[in-house]
Amino acid sequence: MKALILFVAWCMLLVLSWPVALLALVLAPIVWLVALPFRLVGLCVRAVFAFLGALLFLPARLLLYDRRRQERGNLVG
Repeated sequence: MKALILFVAWCMLLVLSWPVALLALVLAPIVWLVALPFRLVGLCVRAVFAFLGALLFLPARLLLYDRRRQERGNLVG
């Protein structure tokens, strides 16, 4: 659906101002290539923060798991 809306908008731009529409058509892949490293950096930063969050909450998750096992009576000791 998003691609259809983008195509219709580009067709309207083509009717109103064809040089701008052709310029947008040519520059779109270049802008995508320039933005690609920033998207990869964002992905890596999000992964690092997810890892740090998991590492930070690991003791709480382990203690909660232990408490659940004790409540069920499965833990010997």
